[in-house]
Amino acid sequence: MEEKKKLIQFKNIVKSFDNGQVVLKGINLDIFENEFVTLLGPSGCGKTTLLRILGGFLQPNEGHVLFDGQDITAVPAYQREINTVFQKYALFPHMNVFDNIAFGLKIKKTPKDVIEQKVMRMLRLVNLEDYAKRNVTELSGGQQQRIAIARALVNEPSVLLLDEPLGALDLKLRKEMQHELKQIQQEVGITFIFVTHDQEEALTMSDKIVVMKDGEIQQIGSPDEIYRKPVNQFVAKFIGETNIIDGIMPEDDVVLFEDKRFACRVRGYEPNEKVDVVIRPEHLDIVPREKGMLKGTIKSQLFKGMHYETIVETRVGTSITVMMHVSQDKPVYNEKEGEKISANTFYLDVSDIDEFTDADIVTQAAAEAWDSETEEPVSIKDVEYDIRKEPGRYPVTFTTAAGTSITVQCVVKDENRVVSKVFREEIYAMNFFVKTDDIIDSLALDTDLKTWANASAWSLEDGAEVTITDVKYDFNWEEIQPGTYPITFSTKGYEYLVATPRRYEEGEEVGLSFRPEDIHVMEKERNS
Repeated sequence: MEEKKKLIQFKNIVKSFDNGQVVLKGINLDIFENEFVTLLGPSGCGKTTLLRILGGFLQPNEGHVLFDGQDITAVPAYQREINTVFQKYALFPHMNVFDNIAFGLKIKKTPKDVIEQKVMRMLRLVNLEDYAKRNVTELSGGQQQRIAIARALVNEPSVLLLDEPLGALDLKLRKEMQHELKQIQQEVGITFIFVTHDQEEALTMSDKIVVMKDGEIQQIGSPDEIYRKPVNQFVAKFIGETNIIDGIMPEDDVVLFEDKRFACRVRGYEPNEKVDVVIRPEHLDIVPREKGMLKGTIKSQLFKGMHYETIVETRVGTSITVMMHVSQDKPVYNEKEGEKISANTFYLDVSDIDEFTDADIVTQAAAEAWDSETEEPVSIKDVEYDIRKEPGRYPVTFTTAAGTSITVQCVVKDENRVVSKVFREEIYAMNFFVKTDDIIDSLALDTDLKTWANASAWSLEDGAEVTITDVKYDFNWEEIQPGTYPITFSTKGYEYLVATPRRYEEGEEVGLSFRPEDIHVMEKERNS
């Protein structure tokens, strides 16, 4: 099989703008002859900037662009064998269809008979040969788009750049034009480079997809490779809906998730390496519960026309609920010494009494003192208490060196723990007291609630920390009023998105099955 020829090479392309924003961070990419390549990514990822650099409309700060082995980085746009079709087609409204397509040829002083032949060939290519004398303003959006493509192709470029050219079309027309564009590319036999943020568009038309994020290439591959074997969570989630589950590779061709071992077609990981497991919704089958490799409950369904988007919950996580007591207590003001002091009533577990120091009690009560004018912190000198190792309420007094003091209550209770024998984990949290201002001023309320409640969870098998992923409460933190509020902390549950043709009832108990080849495994991301 003949090896394809490299037509375009981006070598270490870096681009930043005047505001200091680095849009492209060292892009290296090879594009071959006659390929349909799609640059895919969210808005702001750098795909259009890269296209404009190839077209000659922007200069990179660093790096080189090679075309057929020649460096064209400094070559102006009009001298490149590259034409561009933009989202706004930029047709000339005062010209008819024929003259719009012929415009570039007339600029080149091409003979009239040659212009006639080439324009009519392009009109046939885009199925608009009967529209030559029509004014372009009388055409539909799809017809205008085809004229813009014909105008670009008539100049016989080696490469056609398309910058989101289908963005202005309605859904039905977009789908029609996706197939027409691919057909045109195959017929003219040149390289198309297409920019879009639409995943379906990329999967439908491309020979090769380049997935970009934050000015960097995440993955390059065929539509099938990108969809079935994403390299990271971003690609997996960006290219369609997916399920990503925490897993472990105990050995080759075996993956462990939800405490069960499953056969897969994966090799090369270290024994017991933590991984991300990917299963696409259409690769999951809902089966009778007794036949399921996983067992769960139908949580919700959404009709999507050709299928139902179904959520199956296989575990709800381990939860614990505590009470948050909110007060509006004001600090004690010692006018003579110019000091203020505040503290909260707080909880302690009976089992922790022996281990607590004065510093721990200051922390638990959020006790603090400060100069009333400068608001500089003032040290708390004395902490007085007689807390016994039995449930009850005990006074605690905090005092500064100048004698400014406040007394609050320490509420001693038995430990508040929930053990899940099914998931072999334990979760712990304490009731707590907090002031309205602390909640209103919080910059990360979920994190603060976990801190105030000393919430934590761990595995009963090896003692490893288990992440608390969900914090639920029912109040508007910006308008919190004094009172008592339940707060629920939960470890991670598991929900699977399934594409199924059948309708199920919410709450129905079902099973899930899948094949070894339907499991894809990715390296665990450092920051996940």
